[in-house]
Amino acid sequence: MPSDLTDLLRQRRSIRAFTQDPVDRHTVERLCTAARCAPSGANLQPGQFHVLTGTALTELKTRLGQAVADNTPIDLEYSYFPDVMQPELKDRQRKAGFALYEALGIARRDVTGRRDQFAKNYCFFDAPIGIVITINRDMGKGCFMDLGMAIMAFLLAAEDEGLGASGIGALANYGAIVHDHLELPQNEMVVCGIALGVPDMDANVNQFRTERLPLDAFTTFRGFDD
Repeated sequence: MPSDLTDLLRQRRSIRAFTQDPVDRHTVERLCTAARCAPSGANLQPGQFHVLTGTALTELKTRLGQAVADNTPIDLEYSYFPDVMQPELKDRQRKAGFALYEALGIARRDVTGRRDQFAKNYCFFDAPIGIVITINRDMGKGCFMDLGMAIMAFLLAAEDEGLGASGIGALANYGAIVHDHLELPQNEMVVCGIALGVPDMDANVNQFRTERLPLDAFTTFRGFDD
């Protein structure tokens, strides 16, 4: 029988619209503590969670908004997507984008509408809590995997609390600006952000879901018929 965890996995979605209800510090502390329970090779526990709200978050959003308005060049410290996107991957990317813009009523040729929607990443989708996630630059690629598991644990813990969240990979596009604004240690790299709050489920942007691959598209089984 499916467990509560399986239900959480199936119901979780990226939330891009929030109510203005606050999220208290103790709740976020519980989520961060849960995130740290994720598996970690050699128990290195890579990554830092920098949690912002109120004026601290507003000031960062203002700085990022100015970067967008000034067309500041992207300065990404790591490769998020493949250097060459294979056709089947490009197809998934397009379908996800089309589903999002369709939910928002943004036409495929509406370049301005798409750009404005993407810029909301840098406003943390107006969530009451914004989290900047960093990792030590000396860490190996495997540590990114460990950090990813910690992020997933955080997202599931948020779902369990009745909250909504969305990862914000685009935050790393302006990693240098975020790094400078938060006065982070020199060896810390900005990996992504998280928007966190009470989901506004009446918002159209929260109604759509991206498709997931069927089991036989990504799984092989050996030895079960022996």
